[in-house]
Amino acid sequence: MPQEPIYRNEEYSFEERARDLVSRMTLEEKIGQMQHSAPEITRLGVPSYNWWSEALHGVARAGVATMFPQAIGMAATFDPDLLEKTADIISTEGRAKYHEFQRKGDHDIYKGLTFWSPTINIDRDPRWGRGQESYGEDPYLTSRLAVSFIRGIQGNDKKYLKAAACAKHFAGHSGPEGERHRFNAEISQKDLWETYLPAFEVAVREAGVVGVMGAYNRVNGEPCCGSKTLLKDILRGEWEFDGYVTSDCWAIKDFNEAHKVTKSIEESSALAVNNGCDLNCGCAYASLTKAVRSGLISESAIDEAVYHLMLIRMRLGMFDKPEHVPYTTIPYERVDCEEHRRAALEVAKKSLVLLRNRNQLLPLNKNQLKSIAVIGPNADSRAALEGNYNGTASEYVTVLNGIREAVGPDTRVYFAEGCHLYKNSMSGLSEKYDRIAEAVSAAERADVAVLCLGLDAGLEGEEGDTSNEFASGDKVNLKLPGTQQQLLEAVQKTGTPVVLVLLSGSALAVNWADEHVNAIVQAWYPGGQGGRAVASLLFGEYSPSGRLPITFYRSEEDLPDFHDYSMENRTYRYFKKALLYPFGYGLSYTSFRYSNLVLSASQLPAGSGLEARVTVENTGTRASDEIVQLYLQDMEASVRVPRWQLNGIRRITLNPGEKTEVSFPITARQMALIDNDGNCVLEPGKFRVYIGGSQPDERSRELTGCEVPCAEFTVTGEPLHMHR
Repeated sequence: MPQEPIYRNEEYSFEERARDLVSRMTLEEKIGQMQHSAPEITRLGVPSYNWWSEALHGVARAGVATMFPQAIGMAATFDPDLLEKTADIISTEGRAKYHEFQRKGDHDIYKGLTFWSPTINIDRDPRWGRGQESYGEDPYLTSRLAVSFIRGIQGNDKKYLKAAACAKHFAGHSGPEGERHRFNAEISQKDLWETYLPAFEVAVREAGVVGVMGAYNRVNGEPCCGSKTLLKDILRGEWEFDGYVTSDCWAIKDFNEAHKVTKSIEESSALAVNNGCDLNCGCAYASLTKAVRSGLISESAIDEAVYHLMLIRMRLGMFDKPEHVPYTTIPYERVDCEEHRRAALEVAKKSLVLLRNRNQLLPLNKNQLKSIAVIGPNADSRAALEGNYNGTASEYVTVLNGIREAVGPDTRVYFAEGCHLYKNSMSGLSEKYDRIAEAVSAAERADVAVLCLGLDAGLEGEEGDTSNEFASGDKVNLKLPGTQQQLLEAVQKTGTPVVLVLLSGSALAVNWADEHVNAIVQAWYPGGQGGRAVASLLFGEYSPSGRLPITFYRSEEDLPDFHDYSMENRTYRYFKKALLYPFGYGLSYTSFRYSNLVLSASQLPAGSGLEARVTVENTGTRASDEIVQLYLQDMEASVRVPRWQLNGIRRITLNPGEKTEVSFPITARQMALIDNDGNCVLEPGKFRVYIGGSQPDERSRELTGCEVPCAEFTVTGEPLHMHR
């Protein structure tokens, strides 16, 4: 009997088997495997495989799956544990769908186990259309949520991956979308290491992510998908990444066509592979055969790339007996099951942020409401539930649906669209503002009006995916689009109490609403169960606990140029002007008191850590979750540093009158700064710790009526250079 080849023998390590498999391939076969739609190699028993799958907030673009809130909404939960559970559900459904597709011989795009999620770029500017895909503007929050999401996707089996996560877009990508194929992001070493790289580093070092996707743009002159600095020196070198790197889709041809750093597609492909980009989403790598023959790249470099790819497929169990792979028995019935839909509803509830609640308009007593008007272009919109990179929900509960379901049969629900999402009229033959009169009539007849405004992924998103009403997916300003502001003012003028529900993936400058509307809820794109979550909040079935993972500014005019990647005057860490709603802010239906903030040391030598403890008490009348936040301030830094920096989050649940002590470790690394050369240095000096339900800024204090307790400690000794 002929001996079984090593790559088929499960007694060998995956590394040995992957090397053996690559050694048996011809050059053309290897190059075929380096494109996202990898063909079958019949003689070796290698099935075809499409690497391109998406799972940002549920298995995407592959039919029905549980649809969770968009990533920015999940970030608003400030709850890493919840994200890990969510990602575990997503990978469970991904596994079930994959094996069912395989049984049907369906190897199509979006049907694999290599999920190109999560997006962990920093949302540095509210104009960026893809900010909705991110976990917000803060490196610490993004890092903690990224680690949890990746762990949930990849599973905890010691041998096999449940699915393969992919951290994207490495690095420095956050607009402008319309110029991404030719744009050069000029980033200082300080900003690079302080803001743009930390989440990617923990994704690699702590979460063990097995995939990284390069960005379209250049960073400091190098195209990211072929950057020696990013891919070779930092990712593979300093961070010792041993997974696979993929290009963004059709990014390689940008090297010669748009960035103009190479002269041909062969040079572009060789540059990418030589610097560590293993997989091409697109077809540029078909040119590698010619590149090898012309001496632009060695076959050994091709071998290394294909080894990385085959190793991932080995770790996913694609070459092993199904009964040996623990995830192959997940039944298709787990997809979109009742348990998972309940989980999506829970995440949606925890993602909603109560921004305003004057005169305690909320919660509404539905037993006392004879009529309610639900108004606005997003009131009955499926698109406003979805966000981008979405799957198909089996049930779409819009805000209108959720309210109708929640109220009794004796409560009349009036509905009026009020206006188009972004056009001046609903009909091409109508005059401007053609639906406002109807909305006003509905509001006049109601005890309360729920006004659903904002955006959807047709207005903000990825270049090429949106209608480009604004700017290739980016926003040109922060205003409500179209005639939404006129609708808002007309409904408010009726005198009927108004609850404004904003459905969007980014911050809007709703300054007029902040001054005139009693209750405002930021609902993001809340997923298939979103309308139930909104209704549940409005009618007081639970107390809101979401927090803003981004800053809401008063105007785009307060921000630097969109093309400027410096963090100066950006995000809560460096913004100097008056703002609308701060990062970390969100109201509750109860109240909390923070007291007895104690540090384990008031003075410590450089390199030591300490513990901070605080007592939190629910002083209101409702049981509620609370997001406890720790901010650290370096008061004597020698270089520009953040005003203060989030360095701890904890979600707790307290009943009325209940109190608990919450503790946080503060590490030496958290005390360290990044200097202007990108070095990590712990400088001696004075530090301040704040722990509360918000930032310690003036606007949060004004909105919440609460002071955030603080305590100080001093670090002694000589400056200490640390690992970044």
